Amino acid sequence: MKSEPSSQESATHSPRLTRNQQAVLDLLYQQADALSAQELYSLLRQRQAIGLATIYRALETLKLRGLIKTRMGANGEALYSPVASDQHYLTCLQCSQSFPLDHCPVQELESHLHGSSRFKIYYHTLEFFGICEPCTYQTP
Repeated sequence: MKSEPSSQESATHSPRLTRNQQAVLDLLYQQADALSAQELYSLLRQRQAIGLATIYRALETLKLRGLIKTRMGANGEALYSPVASDQHYLTCLQCSQSFPLDHCPVQELESHLHGSSRFKIYYHTLEFFGICEPCTYQTP
């Protein structure tokens, strides 16, 4: 017996997405944090047969459609999340831990650009890189 989709799943369902693209998008909406392609692959493989190349193709399509955004972690790995989450980070270059900012310091600028340009903005990213306090006191 198939269960009814949750309101979150219904809100994120796009009829023009493939089954795999929709599965990737749904999984991202279910996560509290951004995920790498490898993490998505590990989680989705528990639910369905899917290849890593399929994950990457789905992520690229979702990104080009403005449904997900990507940011680079300190280790250079791309991390993916839904566009609906407007989160910015302070990321430690030593331990790779990311600390979310409490608010978006560029939201006003995005709103201004959205209303005054002929450019469709899907999302923006803002990330500061440095050394967190605990790493400052560690010896190399």
